[in-house]
Amino acid sequence: MTRPFPLAVCAEMLWPDRPIAWRVARLTERGLGVGLWNWPDHDIAELERLGARYTIMNGYLEGRLADAEGAERLLASACETVQVGKRLGVARLNLHGTGLGPGGIPLRQSEVVTGAMWLRARDTLMRICDLAEAEGVVFTLENLNPLDHPGCPFGRTADVLALVSSVDRPQLRINLDLYHTQLGEGDLLRWCGKCLPWIGEVQVADNPGRCEPGTGEINYPGVARGLWAMGYRGPVGMEAFAAGDSDAAVDAFVAAFTL
Repeated sequence: MTRPFPLAVCAEMLWPDRPIAWRVARLTERGLGVGLWNWPDHDIAELERLGARYTIMNGYLEGRLADAEGAERLLASACETVQVGKRLGVARLNLHGTGLGPGGIPLRQSEVVTGAMWLRARDTLMRICDLAEAEGVVFTLENLNPLDHPGCPFGRTADVLALVSSVDRPQLRINLDLYHTQLGEGDLLRWCGKCLPWIGEVQVADNPGRCEPGTGEINYPGVARGLWAMGYRGPVGMEAFAAGDSDAAVDAFVAAFTL
């Protein structure tokens, strides 16, 4: 049995009683990549010294895709974040349709997304790609479910696919979060197939509870086999809480994606 995908785990969500450096070291000892959220929460020099394989982190601190003021703030924030990401060697810098506040609630909710907002979002992402090309980095756009993130524009899997495929540049990929897809649309493997040419990373957590594979309704070993069969060989990251022991949660994730 082998691990057919490069595996990573979000360090923010496990071992909550331990310092972040301990969590990063623990995942590195296990041969896993490390996902992070917002870089100002951490001592970047300390994380740099750990020599971990950092796979993904938020690529902005503020801003929005779909209006002029928000786009300028997003670009400025992304410029700053790119430099931190390059220090850490982060593989992908993650974006959402709008900035998220406490509990993941969008800071500016949009119940209706107009045609003008779609055009502005595409233009903003083109500008993000120009930045990424100049700096030699890659951004991803993540889907978000409407229950945990109400009013987030471009949160549906279909919306993310439409934007990224329309931009169609190697500097912008999809962060396909299957926990969010399950809550928003379901039909996980068909969405994987539709998104396949543009996927930069697949993220996983079970539902309900957003905990490790095996704690809910999603057949993640079946998902792993399906991803392999359709030719996906990219990274899979667990962005999940532990239902109990964090090491056991990591074990369950690794087992689910070992074929």
